Amino acid sequence: MKTSPGIYGIGNPIVDIIFHVSDNDIKTLGLQKGTMSLVTKERQTEIINFLQIENASIFPGGSAPNTIIACNGLRIPSVLSGKIGNDNFGEMYLSQLDKYNVLSKVVQGNGSTGTSVVLITPDAERTMNTHLGMCREYNVKDIDEQLLMSSSFLYFTGYMWDTDSQKEAIQKAVEIAQSSNLKICFDVADPFVVERNREEFLEFIKNSVDIVFANQPELLILFQSKDIDQSIDRLMNIVKCGGVKLGKKGSIVFNGFEKNKIESNLISAKDTTGAGDMYAAGFLSQFYKTNDYIASGKIGSLLAEEIIQINGAQFDKNKMNEIRSKIF
Repeated sequence: MKTSPGIYGIGNPIVDIIFHVSDNDIKTLGLQKGTMSLVTKERQTEIINFLQIENASIFPGGSAPNTIIACNGLRIPSVLSGKIGNDNFGEMYLSQLDKYNVLSKVVQGNGSTGTSVVLITPDAERTMNTHLGMCREYNVKDIDEQLLMSSSFLYFTGYMWDTDSQKEAIQKAVEIAQSSNLKICFDVADPFVVERNREEFLEFIKNSVDIVFANQPELLILFQSKDIDQSIDRLMNIVKCGGVKLGKKGSIVFNGFEKNKIESNLISAKDTTGAGDMYAAGFLSQFYKTNDYIASGKIGSLLAEEIIQINGAQFDKNKMNEIRSKIF
């Protein structure tokens, strides 16, 4: 792999423990459907015991890592920086990165690798119960500054706002990226994350971000609005470029004050986990190659549509090669 990476990604490497469940299971467990909650290890164990581990599928995941792994699958040399535990799940994670030729700057610490118990209902909606483990300890020292400075894009998500040390690391990475003229790409991540950090995110997007990704619920919370078109216009006033995901209605992409609608194809969704991560991967990979935001939105949509037709948030290698030869 050439030494200067296209994208330097920072994120939470998490192992997904996936169950297909009924709406009734969600009610019985007292969960709020369609959201991501941070939970204790004990709470995860309760959920797993109720659903029985032998019914689970286990995949390496985490939002930004999913994006970075897919970018590598599309042959955009990309780095993943994050923190895992010195345990079986950690080893499993490293071998996944290896398989996709990800330039790994994932650090192992003494503690457990982050895990997310993902419950998928028949409507393909996912409800996530995440224990961050070692991800919470990610800090400024875990950044490879030289590698970051030699990259073209810095990419991360709002999930990095969960602990002070993660947030400080992002602020430091952003400073380095700005002084080296990288494009700073930010996915706001999740409605709850936006709710917790609304004011800060608005300031941050306005002052530090070049390319932003959000979906409809996140954007409406960000601008405390009920009108998506108005919210998109307000977003365009504070950031140059981005993609707003509208679920079955496709997406809106913008650059400067131009915006375009990307229509979606009718497909049947099996599992929406990773749709946003793949949208970002497709968009960033194409933007890195061509600087064309409309083409980027189309590739983002295409990848998102492909991932929701399978279980899990990452493509296997053969599927990835097939997609790459189809789109590039």
